[in-house]
Amino acid sequence: METRFAKESRCYKTARVFPTDVNNHNTLFGGKLMAYIDDIASIAASKHCRASVVTASTDSVDFLLPIQTTDSVCLESYVTWTGRSSMEVFVKVITEDLQNGERAIAATAFLTFVALDEHKKTVQVPQVVPETEEEQRLHETALYRAEVRRHRREESKKFADYLITKFPWE
Repeated sequence: METRFAKESRCYKTARVFPTDVNNHNTLFGGKLMAYIDDIASIAASKHCRASVVTASTDSVDFLLPIQTTDSVCLESYVTWTGRSSMEVFVKVITEDLQNGERAIAATAFLTFVALDEHKKTVQVPQVVPETEEEQRLHETALYRAEVRRHRREESKKFADYLITKFPWE
């Protein structure tokens, strides 16, 4: 079985918060941050497996602090755990007040990606090897999150059976 270190998938994205990026509270619009998160997580997943990937789920996005227009936002992502063809990717969002240099964790997220071949069939991915204390902790707790994802997906499928597809005007 092929392996890769978590650090081999690690990547970063830094952006300034502009007035066009904020909501009516004058803080970074959550949808903008979620787009940044999906983007950087997909890059980490692709770097890990060196294949095409698709987002299977956004498992969680926890907004911990508002991000101000005086902040820059730095996203760090890396693969924390792998299944046969799936990868869990962690994204940490760090804000830095550009006026005083103070940094804080503003959000965290876990996403799951699946690796695909050129025929859109799933392919096996390398196992991930954690090294740092943070990587090891996330790797050790990944099976619990995988079980929660599996259960949530089963419940979502059951729920979808009750939903209607007819539009109100039909």
